[in-house]
Amino acid sequence: MSHDRQVDLAVDLSNRTGRTDAIYRALHAALTTGRVPAGERLPSTRDLAQDLGVSRASVATAYERLVAEGFLETRTGAGTFATAAARDAVPARRRSPGVLRPRAGWRWAVQPASGDTARPAHDFRVGIPDASLFPFDTWRRLLAAESRAGGAAAGAYGGPAGLPRFRAAVARYVSGARGVSAGPDDVVATTGAQQALDLVARVLLEPGDVVAVEDPGYPEARELFALHGARVVPVPVDAEGLVVDEIPARARLVYTTPSHQFPLGMPLSLARRRALLAHAARHDAAVIEDDYDSEFRRANRPLESLQALDRDGRVVYVGTFSKSLLPGLRVGYLVAPPSLREALLAARQLTDGHGAVHVQGALARLIDDGLLARHVRKASAVYAERTEILLDALDGLPVEPVPAAAGLHVAAYLGDAAPLTSTALVTRARRRSVALDSLASFATGPHRDGLVLGIGAAVTSSIRPGIQALARLLEP
Repeated sequence: MSHDRQVDLAVDLSNRTGRTDAIYRALHAALTTGRVPAGERLPSTRDLAQDLGVSRASVATAYERLVAEGFLETRTGAGTFATAAARDAVPARRRSPGVLRPRAGWRWAVQPASGDTARPAHDFRVGIPDASLFPFDTWRRLLAAESRAGGAAAGAYGGPAGLPRFRAAVARYVSGARGVSAGPDDVVATTGAQQALDLVARVLLEPGDVVAVEDPGYPEARELFALHGARVVPVPVDAEGLVVDEIPARARLVYTTPSHQFPLGMPLSLARRRALLAHAARHDAAVIEDDYDSEFRRANRPLESLQALDRDGRVVYVGTFSKSLLPGLRVGYLVAPPSLREALLAARQLTDGHGAVHVQGALARLIDDGLLARHVRKASAVYAERTEILLDALDGLPVEPVPAAAGLHVAAYLGDAAPLTSTALVTRARRRSVALDSLASFATGPHRDGLVLGIGAAVTSSIRPGIQALARLLEP
């Protein structure tokens, strides 16, 4: 059933003697451009006159002209409706794509996100946690409590640093779980880890500055630094992590994932951590420590964080709840040295204002009530089981898993007997509803070929069948 709708008319009523014509022209444009579709009921003459502040007679006369022209029809007891003639009058030509273009040198394009496509039968995509493990009932309760408690504060703009309770909770969490030296004032809430990287780049980098990144490494970080005009230099990774001796002396910034190298998985050795900090001090460089998923450890205690080893205030520690909880929360944080704090806060305020304070408040409650730690323990047990199943299923295939003690994925080098490259293998596996990533997609220079298999989104019962389907592609 159609209902009266509010017709948005731009009517010039400055000429008091031509009001009927002005209303007619505005209605005619609305009908013939598709803003009022065929079959839609228009407001009554009384309602439209009241809305426009004109006499009812002016509107009625305009309606009568449009009825006579076939664009409107009246139905006794029902009202006035747009006819098919209005639909047929809509111009068929396409809208111009426009003459504006991105700046010269723009080379970036939107990449497919995990939520853009249907979930495959065997999902080994990287970086996706298991949403079924998330405590939705508890989260709804905490969000409701924050919404009720928000009151007048919800109608005001928050500070760029984030909700004080959230920052205090994060400081306690990273201090206890990762040994990070942080107080509430050191924490800046962000919309995920990617925004944290963006803020650091905005504050530290000038066009042409050199940024050293791990290779293979996190593509979104690499591209973000390039977007800011930096010259991104890939640095190789070996069994001890980032090869510090290969970092250019001119590097203004070094980006690393020392707890669980992305995507290979090994931790940065203690000797390399000390060497990296010494390099940064010697060459006046900053270091971003991206600790994206080290909560999920399967063995051994984690090495001391770079931030905890840092004595000069050169390390910016970046964390996120996208892996430990859900990507959809869009909450991360950075722990900044005092010398950068004010600049980072100004950058956050100018680019994004502030985050969702009710979500930050609910997360603070989750942390302080011990519920985040409980969730991490539960999820870690599930992910550890899946990792063991995956490694067992890979046994006997022409692959060489890379040892890793943490995280949501496993990397594996392809052996010499593998009949396909990783890129070809990923493409053919997709046709069999097996989704995984090629190691080549994370590398910029020559590197040993291999695969990266996530275990967060993989249903436990689907792991062995998925690897069996993969094994058939690897048969000579």
